Amino acid sequence: MTRKISIEINGRLAEGEVEPRLLLADFIRDVAGLTGTHLGCEHGVCGACTVQLDGRPVRSCLMFAVQAHGHRVATVEGMAPDGDTLSTLQQAFHESHALQCGFCTPGILMSMEAFLREEPDPSPASIRAALAGNLCRCTGYQNIVTAVRLAADRMQSS
Repeated sequence: MTRKISIEINGRLAEGEVEPRLLLADFIRDVAGLTGTHLGCEHGVCGACTVQLDGRPVRSCLMFAVQAHGHRVATVEGMAPDGDTLSTLQQAFHESHALQCGFCTPGILMSMEAFLREEPDPSPASIRAALAGNLCRCTGYQNIVTAVRLAADRMQSS
Protein backbone atom coordinates (compact mmCIF):
# COMPACT_ATOMS: atom_id res chain seq x y z
CA MET A 1 0.00 0.00 0.00
CA THR A 2 1.52 3.32 -1.04
CA ARG A 3 0.88 6.79 0.28
CA LYS A 4 0.89 10.10 -1.55
CA ILE A 5 3.17 12.61 0.14
CA SER A 6 4.36 16.11 -0.53
CA ILE A 7 7.40 17.69 1.09
CA GLU A 8 8.78 21.16 0.56
CA ILE A 9 12.48 20.65 -0.13
CA ASN A 10 14.61 23.78 -0.45
CA GLY A 11 11.50 25.81 -1.25
CA ARG A 12 10.18 23.47 -3.95
CA LEU A 13 7.41 20.95 -3.59
CA ALA A 14 8.44 17.31 -4.06
CA GLU A 15 5.58 14.86 -4.37
CA GLY A 16 5.46 11.14 -4.73
CA GLU A 17 3.55 7.94 -4.21
CA VAL A 18 5.76 6.05 -1.76
CA GLU A 19 5.90 2.89 0.29
CA PRO A 20 5.47 3.70 3.99
CA ARG A 21 8.93 2.29 4.74
CA LEU A 22 10.79 4.53 2.25
CA LEU A 23 13.45 6.50 4.09
CA LEU A 24 13.52 10.28 3.85
CA ALA A 25 17.11 10.06 2.56
CA ASP A 26 15.98 7.84 -0.30
CA PHE A 27 13.05 10.15 -1.10
CA ILE A 28 15.41 13.13 -1.22
CA ARG A 29 17.90 11.33 -3.46
CA ASP A 30 15.65 9.19 -5.67
CA VAL A 31 12.39 11.12 -5.92
CA ALA A 32 13.56 14.74 -5.52
CA GLY A 33 16.84 14.04 -7.36
CA LEU A 34 19.01 15.81 -4.78
CA THR A 35 22.11 13.70 -4.28
CA GLY A 36 24.00 15.97 -1.86
CA THR A 37 22.47 14.08 1.06
CA HIS A 38 24.75 11.10 1.57
CA LEU A 39 24.03 7.74 3.14
CA GLY A 40 26.89 6.44 5.25
CA CYS A 41 26.14 4.07 8.09
CA GLU A 42 22.33 4.02 7.67
CA HIS A 43 22.09 3.67 11.46
CA GLY A 44 22.02 7.36 12.47
CA VAL A 45 25.58 7.29 13.79
CA CYS A 46 27.74 9.03 11.17
CA GLY A 47 25.61 12.10 10.41
CA ALA A 48 26.33 12.10 6.66
CA CYS A 49 22.59 12.06 5.93
CA THR A 50 21.76 15.06 8.13
CA VAL A 51 19.19 17.44 6.69
CA GLN A 52 17.01 20.05 8.38
CA LEU A 53 13.35 19.37 9.05
CA ASP A 54 11.54 22.63 9.81
CA GLY A 55 14.95 24.14 10.65
CA ARG A 56 16.16 21.39 12.97
CA PRO A 57 18.85 18.84 12.05
CA VAL A 58 17.58 15.28 11.61
CA ARG A 59 19.09 12.03 10.38
CA SER A 60 17.29 11.33 7.13
CA CYS A 61 18.34 7.66 7.30
CA LEU A 62 16.29 7.21 10.48
CA MET A 63 13.16 8.97 9.31
CA PHE A 64 10.51 7.74 6.92
CA ALA A 65 9.52 10.02 4.07
CA VAL A 66 5.87 9.82 5.19
CA GLN A 67 6.89 11.40 8.50
CA ALA A 68 8.10 14.49 6.60
CA HIS A 69 4.81 14.87 4.69
CA GLY A 70 3.67 18.49 4.94
CA HIS A 71 6.98 19.68 6.42
CA ARG A 72 9.88 21.80 5.15
CA VAL A 73 13.18 20.05 4.48
CA ALA A 74 16.46 21.81 3.75
CA THR A 75 19.39 20.01 2.13
CA VAL A 76 22.91 21.13 1.30
CA GLU A 77 21.76 22.04 -2.22
CA GLY A 78 19.59 24.79 -0.72
CA MET A 79 22.35 26.49 1.29
CA ALA A 80 23.87 28.65 -1.43
CA PRO A 81 21.93 31.76 -2.39
CA ASP A 82 22.44 30.99 -6.10
CA GLY A 83 24.49 28.82 -8.42
CA ASP A 84 27.47 31.17 -8.41
CA THR A 85 27.76 32.07 -4.72
CA LEU A 86 28.45 29.93 -1.67
CA SER A 87 26.77 30.53 1.67
CA THR A 88 28.93 32.14 4.37
CA LEU A 89 29.43 28.76 6.03
CA GLN A 90 30.28 27.00 2.76
CA GLN A 91 32.76 29.77 1.86
CA ALA A 92 34.42 29.46 5.27
CA PHE A 93 34.77 25.68 4.77
CA HIS A 94 36.36 26.31 1.38
CA GLU A 95 38.80 28.93 2.66
CA SER A 96 39.73 26.96 5.79
CA HIS A 97 40.28 23.68 3.92
CA ALA A 98 37.67 22.10 6.18
CA LEU A 99 36.98 19.16 3.92
CA GLN A 100 38.96 16.49 2.20
CA CYS A 101 36.99 13.67 0.60
CA GLY A 102 33.77 15.64 1.19
CA PHE A 103 31.50 12.69 1.96
CA CYS A 104 30.60 13.92 5.45
CA THR A 105 30.56 17.62 4.51
CA PRO A 106 26.86 18.01 3.55
CA GLY A 107 25.75 16.57 6.89
CA ILE A 108 28.24 18.69 8.81
CA LEU A 109 27.12 21.84 6.97
CA MET A 110 23.46 21.11 7.76
CA SER A 111 24.29 20.53 11.44
CA MET A 112 26.52 23.58 11.76
CA GLU A 113 24.12 25.92 9.95
CA ALA A 114 21.40 25.07 12.48
CA PHE A 115 23.91 25.25 15.35
CA LEU A 116 24.99 28.78 14.35
CA ARG A 117 21.37 29.95 14.35
CA GLU A 118 21.10 28.80 17.97
CA GLU A 119 24.59 29.84 19.05
CA PRO A 120 25.89 32.73 16.91
CA ASP A 121 29.12 33.23 18.93
CA PRO A 122 30.31 29.69 19.72
CA SER A 123 33.51 28.73 21.47
CA PRO A 124 35.74 26.08 19.89
CA ALA A 125 34.65 23.68 22.63
CA SER A 126 30.95 24.23 21.88
CA ILE A 127 31.61 23.78 18.16
CA ARG A 128 33.33 20.46 18.90
CA ALA A 129 30.41 19.40 21.09
CA ALA A 130 27.96 20.29 18.32
CA LEU A 131 30.03 18.24 15.86
CA ALA A 132 29.79 15.13 18.04
CA GLY A 133 27.04 13.66 15.86
CA ASN A 134 28.99 14.01 12.62
CA LEU A 135 31.88 11.68 11.89
CA CYS A 136 34.73 12.66 9.60
CA ARG A 137 37.52 10.21 8.88
CA CYS A 138 39.73 12.61 6.93
CA THR A 139 40.15 16.04 8.50
CA GLY A 140 40.83 15.67 12.20
CA TYR A 141 38.14 18.36 12.77
CA GLN A 142 40.52 21.29 13.49
CA ASN A 143 39.88 22.98 10.15
CA ILE A 144 36.14 22.35 10.54
CA VAL A 145 36.16 24.12 13.91
CA THR A 146 38.19 26.96 12.36
CA ALA A 147 35.71 27.25 9.49
CA VAL A 148 32.66 27.34 11.77
CA ARG A 149 34.29 30.03 13.92
CA LEU A 150 35.20 32.04 10.78
CA ALA A 151 31.62 31.78 9.51
CA ALA A 152 30.31 32.87 12.93
CA ASP A 153 32.57 35.93 12.89
CA ARG A 154 31.46 36.88 9.38
CA MET A 155 27.77 36.38 10.21
CA GLN A 156 28.08 38.58 13.28
CA SER A 157 29.79 41.40 11.37
CA SER A 158 27.25 41.44 8.55
